[in-house]
Amino acid sequence: MVLDALKKTYETTNVFIDRAGKWNIHPADLKFFADYAFIALHGSYGEDGSVQRELEDHHIPYTGSDSLASALGMNKFLSLRLFRDAGLRIPHTLLFMRSAWCNDSKRIIQKTLHYLHFPLVVKPNREGSSVGVSIVKNKEELAEAFGNCFSFSRDVLTEEFIKGREFTCGVLDHGWGESAYALLPTEIIPRVSHFFDYRAKYEIGGSFEVTPPVGLSRTIMREIRDTAVRAHRLIGASGFSRTDFILDENGKLHTIEINTIPGLTGESLLPKAASAGNISFSELIEKIIHAALFRYGKNFDF
Repeated sequence: MVLDALKKTYETTNVFIDRAGKWNIHPADLKFFADYAFIALHGSYGEDGSVQRELEDHHIPYTGSDSLASALGMNKFLSLRLFRDAGLRIPHTLLFMRSAWCNDSKRIIQKTLHYLHFPLVVKPNREGSSVGVSIVKNKEELAEAFGNCFSFSRDVLTEEFIKGREFTCGVLDHGWGESAYALLPTEIIPRVSHFFDYRAKYEIGGSFEVTPPVGLSRTIMREIRDTAVRAHRLIGASGFSRTDFILDENGKLHTIEINTIPGLTGESLLPKAASAGNISFSELIEKIIHAALFRYGKNFDF
């Protein structure tokens, strides 16, 4: 869908990167094919700053956040600590390394239960699309969740489970942090899971989204939007981002994580929120491109 939108205005060249990180066009050669790279990748390689560093090393301008902001956004533990230090409310969170788990798994479980109580959340620290996220209710499920996450992730988070309503809020900017502004928030109501996990995100009918949310006070609506903008600025995001929240049963808003490359399909949350604000998909893509042009100090007349 991104490619179709780009083709309306620009000459495009497809660049594919396989799971091993191999490019079908070497980054050093991209300058012969394109003026700019539009990044629409997902997964660790596309979102953790790796692709961005490759492009930076070869002096190729690109859309979205730079390598540092991308890496920070992908690292849930570090970004949450940054948010907490800035005064945002976050879940109580612990970080464990695979080496510690392999050396003494019982101690990891004991430490988790010393600080957190069931039910609790286990998730990889640096994965997107809610891959590997689970809610556990006892020691057996906790051990299984740790084992599953450590099978593909070197660091894993445990978090307090916060019962409440799930929201997400997209942010756009014009190429610099102070220009950031929030789109309308979206409430996510999972249908196939207890929370917005991988199945709820990608199965047809896996979730029900409402933009803007129904029955939400103006004060909470404003808090969600303001906090999304703050999160965007705090990690140095550029162009666009999307931040997830939970509003607990006492009306307190908790920041869960930020996504520096939100989905850009017709069914993705950011384009739907943009549409609710009368921004078409093509206009959204143009806004992302022009933010990148401004960031690099260029004003191309296409």
